[in-house]
Amino acid sequence: MADRLKEIKKQTAIAKLNDVPTSPQKMRLVADIIRGVEVNKALDILKYSKKEASVRLEKLLRSAIANWEAKNEDRRKELENGNVIVKTIMVDEGRTLKRIRTAPQGRAARIRKRSNHVTIVLDVKPVKEETKPVEEAK
Repeated sequence: MADRLKEIKKQTAIAKLNDVPTSPQKMRLVADIIRGVEVNKALDILKYSKKEASVRLEKLLRSAIANWEAKNEDRRKELENGNVIVKTIMVDEGRTLKRIRTAPQGRAARIRKRSNHVTIVLDVKPVKEETKPVEEAK
């Protein structure tokens, strides 16, 4: 069992980015686009996206690809063939900085400057087993 888990961890590559000064909601909009996509296609999507969060995610994805290459030196063909995908991408809420802005009639209004934590996991595409056509019973 432990050997199987080690083999699974060897195939996957993880990259984390903590305390990104963007709201989690804005980051999730971009993260949802590349979830489950092949990594080279995901890089292209992020490169041509207009969202600010895509710049940070592109850099994080490149880091995850480098981690995958370091773990799987003998399987670099998988990356070139397009078999490596973004298995999971999680955007969690980070700390919120609370600031005060002046409001009308001598009041104060709260400003919440949100941040997030992003985790990307890369893995090889699962191999689809070819199914044999079912012969109809006569």
